[in-house]
Amino acid sequence: MTPTPIPRPDHRRHVHVDAADPHRRGTARGEQLRAHLPAALDVYDRLFALGGVTPGQVRDDAERALDAVGEFRPGARAEIEGIADGAGIDPWRLAALNARTEILARSVTVPPGECTTLVRRTTEPPADTGGTGGPAEAVRTFGVQTWDWHVELSAHWHTLESRGGRHTVVGLTEDGILGKIGINSAGLALHFNILGHARDGVGGVPVHVLAAVVLAEAGSVAEAVDLVRSAPLASSGSFALFDGTEATLLDLSPAGVFAVAPDERGLLVRTNHFLTPVPAAGEKSWLYQPDSGERHDFVRARLAGLRPLPDTSAALARCLVTGPGEPPVTCLPDPAEALGRRWASLATVTLDPATRTAAVLDGTPADLGTRPWRTLTAT
Repeated sequence: MTPTPIPRPDHRRHVHVDAADPHRRGTARGEQLRAHLPAALDVYDRLFALGGVTPGQVRDDAERALDAVGEFRPGARAEIEGIADGAGIDPWRLAALNARTEILARSVTVPPGECTTLVRRTTEPPADTGGTGGPAEAVRTFGVQTWDWHVELSAHWHTLESRGGRHTVVGLTEDGILGKIGINSAGLALHFNILGHARDGVGGVPVHVLAAVVLAEAGSVAEAVDLVRSAPLASSGSFALFDGTEATLLDLSPAGVFAVAPDERGLLVRTNHFLTPVPAAGEKSWLYQPDSGERHDFVRARLAGLRPLPDTSAALARCLVTGPGEPPVTCLPDPAEALGRRWASLATVTLDPATRTAAVLDGTPADLGTRPWRTLTAT
């Protein structure tokens, strides 16, 4: 059957919190999400059950994940517990949302979603200084990604502005989940993709929580990489990290953290498979292939044919528009599929360290020009 448009709310929620105390930040967020969290929890309960994960296993996994968060960053645990208090929900239920990637790693029937990320690091010749000297070159970075996930969760995400910690953070996340995609007031940007390794499970810091901690604490790519390498990981993912001058792509896995540098044109391209050999040796390739490889090759081929390359994040986003007969970089759900297999591009997000902005399109890349962007600035 023909893919269908994605149902979207008339007004996407925006959550704003401002408190130095992590528990108070969480409480403020939970109060704003109180009416919406039960529906999000219901969708995940159904996905966990479809994946053969029992309620007892979900609770045990959630409590283990919360303990791991508390050992790594007590403030992050306090913020999760604050969301639960503000929403009137048991803390383990919020922990299950934050560890949803790790819990679903148990599943053999609910495959992960699919996202595509592009980052460009570009250098420009210096302005003519008349022989008086000056900078050797101007460096810029910017990025874009689709966030593809189950269409049943299309109403259960929001934009976020979080103040009061070391850095202000703006971006996008799911209801109840501490963080996902965003940029902070230091100009550090983070795009997020899920990967799959045979050793994935519960016991480390959930990758969504780690993303939130990175944006809250790190002021540069170098700081972010050091922070990620210090975290105990029991699951997989990818962070595309870039600041005003540097960019790197991380393979995160139980086998370790490995970095990928931009190619000769300053590009980073990520879909949903490992790009470094050590974690790739244990990859759950049956979850993502051949789809991930086809999307990756398609986008790289499209970029190879562009002269010059896009010079803004919005222009880069147009490289993610696909149609019939092309790999589904622009992802629309098939109504003929069952729960757990209706993938959709729930949002398109651009990040620009130069302006500290995250621009969120409540739509697919194909909606560029027809739907408004919501631009958030981390100051």
